[in-house]
Amino acid sequence: MSNTIPNRKAFTDTLVDLATNDPSIFVVTSDARGSVTLEKFADTLPGQFVEVGIAEQNEIGIAAGLASFGKRVFACAPACFLSTRSLEQVKVDVVYSQNPVRIIGISGGVSYGALGYSHQSLHDFAVMRTFADLVVLCPADRFQTEAITRWLAEHDVAAYVRMGRGPVPDVYANVQESFTFGKANRLSEGSDATIIANGETVHHALEAAKILGAQGIGVQVLDMPTIKPIDRNAILSAAVETGLIITVEEHSMFGGMGSAVAEIVSQEHPVPIKIMGIPDEIPIGGSSAELFAHYGLTGDAIASHVMALIRKFKR
Repeated sequence: MSNTIPNRKAFTDTLVDLATNDPSIFVVTSDARGSVTLEKFADTLPGQFVEVGIAEQNEIGIAAGLASFGKRVFACAPACFLSTRSLEQVKVDVVYSQNPVRIIGISGGVSYGALGYSHQSLHDFAVMRTFADLVVLCPADRFQTEAITRWLAEHDVAAYVRMGRGPVPDVYANVQESFTFGKANRLSEGSDATIIANGETVHHALEAAKILGAQGIGVQVLDMPTIKPIDRNAILSAAVETGLIITVEEHSMFGGMGSAVAEIVSQEHPVPIKIMGIPDEIPIGGSSAELFAHYGLTGDAIASHVMALIRKFKR
């Protein structure tokens, strides 16, 4: 069954359920209750909800203060602002001061594509994964979003989570099988190449594997929801088993998951790698689907790149 619930809605529905039974769970937001779909949380649990207005720096500072008193805090706002305006507060108030704030970046990547470069977050994985001990996560569908939300509520960790805006097709059948912290999920088998994806690109990676499978090309697909700490063993196993890796992400081709994969492979088991993402340019404006198509992040385009790489390196 196709999904009609955006990941952000799966997140807030799960959070209301958890917070109803746990008064230590707090939400802090910066005039983004509509963007994050926090209306139900604010109406149901007003004593656990803090609205700071359009002030992301203050949002992270307040969230860190609450966390320092033992609250389980989720700081929620558009990813494009949390990963730029409040970076110093993330670095100093959360990471350096060791306050376990769960930073939830909504409408990440090109979700706000029609609003242009100012509202796109194509750098967030790159910068967030450089902060010491900050967990970086990116769910692929509603089931994985719920699993990640429940995991965050149970563990006192500083984390950055990026999710999109619109509904995405289901990748998983249930919550239980969708997420193990720090581990990749192998979604298809194959020995000709490996596609490693995260977030909304996972569905497209699976579509590429189906297209290639119909042509007799066996492709292993790994969903990498935990970008930091990344699953080193899964990456190296893929390098050994298939000898060719393609990474796909809704992020700049510089510094993101693809770079993390390349850092491991180049040092420990070198094989050819292709990093697919947004190139070094100011992206065009348009819907998320239009930008995915324009920048070759759809199943057809990924399959074409994989085939070209197989011909170049393996045949």
